[in-house]
Amino acid sequence: MRYTGVWGLAGAVVLLVTGCSAFLPQQAPQDPGGASAIEWEPCHDGGGREEVPEDGDPEWTAALECGTLSVPLDHDDPDGETIDIALARVPASGGPDERIGSLVLNPGGPGESGVEMLAYPQFSDGIRSAFDLVAFDPRGVGDSGGFACGNWDRFAEAQLRVQDPTAVTDAELERLTSSARSYADACTETMGAGFLAEIGTVNVVRDLDLIREALGDDALSYVGYSYGTYIGALYAEMFPATTRALVLDGAVETERPNLEVAEDQAAAFQETWELFVADCSAAGTCPFSGPEAADTEMTRILDRLDAEPATARDMPVDGPTLLGMVGLALYDETSWPELARTLTALAEGSAESGELLDALYDTTYGVGEEEEEAATAGEEPAGDPYADTEAALTAVNCADRVDPTDPEAYREAAEAIAAETPFFGPDLVWGQLPCAYWTDTETAPTGFAAADAPPLVVVGTVGDPATPYGWARELAGQLETATLVTYEGSGHTVYGYGLPCVDDPIDAYLLTGQAPEPGLSCPAF
Repeated sequence: MRYTGVWGLAGAVVLLVTGCSAFLPQQAPQDPGGASAIEWEPCHDGGGREEVPEDGDPEWTAALECGTLSVPLDHDDPDGETIDIALARVPASGGPDERIGSLVLNPGGPGESGVEMLAYPQFSDGIRSAFDLVAFDPRGVGDSGGFACGNWDRFAEAQLRVQDPTAVTDAELERLTSSARSYADACTETMGAGFLAEIGTVNVVRDLDLIREALGDDALSYVGYSYGTYIGALYAEMFPATTRALVLDGAVETERPNLEVAEDQAAAFQETWELFVADCSAAGTCPFSGPEAADTEMTRILDRLDAEPATARDMPVDGPTLLGMVGLALYDETSWPELARTLTALAEGSAESGELLDALYDTTYGVGEEEEEAATAGEEPAGDPYADTEAALTAVNCADRVDPTDPEAYREAAEAIAAETPFFGPDLVWGQLPCAYWTDTETAPTGFAAADAPPLVVVGTVGDPATPYGWARELAGQLETATLVTYEGSGHTVYGYGLPCVDDPIDAYLLTGQAPEPGLSCPAF
């Protein structure tokens, strides 16, 4: 079997943003369109508002505050229907003389929860002393009107039923288009065309400016990861007068058609896989005889799992499931040794392969102690952690881009990617097929340069599997005031992870507004 896995990374893989004409810069509204003041209260007050993370830091958890901000669903109708945006913050640890303001964070997606992101300590003491750290769930995500719609599993099953990804039959294409159309129609029926029309990034940016205003900041300080870089870049274009300092780490593509961007992502995952193979082969820690033979040897492992699935946390692990875990492990190069050990145990049929698969599953899917105990007791986990992410991810992606409506375009792109990337590819194209049948939305702009913004910082990782380094170079060139910081290692995003070469100059930028020297490049750790 040829593997070009449908591995369902949901919000983990950043989605693609393209569009048409640029917007003119907007002034911050004198009347915040019905936005109310944020009333902060402890997130973990025993009332069950937020679940206390068992592995969290008690002092951090005690400091964490939650609130909501009411914003217009349609910003052109400020007196109409509203949506409540969920926020969390940790107040600055320094005194009044040290505090600069708020530092707003976004973890990416589309579909990732900022409120959940802030559950654990982040950033250096200097940043935490000077800024209230604030994160939010964008509209349509988590506690900001998060939703689930349609049957994504049925659509994913249609992808799995493709026998040869390089030659999709007419019958297979019909199954794919039928399930994609059904998903899109179900979302429109469940949520309403009016709601879906207002979910795109343009309106997230407008919400972000109301958040800034409600926080009492004259100008925005912001760190956005992955898809969050698009939010930040578009904010600098639409609201340059209220932009202070923006860090855009793991930049997304904003200019080219989505199928071209999908090709970039597939190639980036393949390149990062090859970096992993070269690294572990040279160290003798993985079951591959060398980079040239690794794809064939990996396919044998996948075929064996298809014939006789393993288990991880009492869940079956076949070839596509393992590819999902591999893809997520590529996001963080610190997990590569664990991945190498697991693949070696699977290749050798080692007795410890089950324990290693359990550990890799926990690492890649973030299973905590409570979920582990529930699984051990045979209990179903509470809720579906991917339902909201999948729906919001699709809705934002479809809102932000101009997509082909001819399914043949998706087939051609998917087949071309499958021929070039043995493991990672067609799902990145097929995952966009519901957009061919999506309701009309306000399209996000392209061609913007944020020419009137103050200095901005773009961060790119050479071995980033999800947002290729070339995208960081492109965004830094597109934004007239941007400086590019390069990390020569691998993984998806890097700022705030404790690497002094990256963190120190970016910390200084956030504190002072002085961008790093052009050309800064940091070696792999």
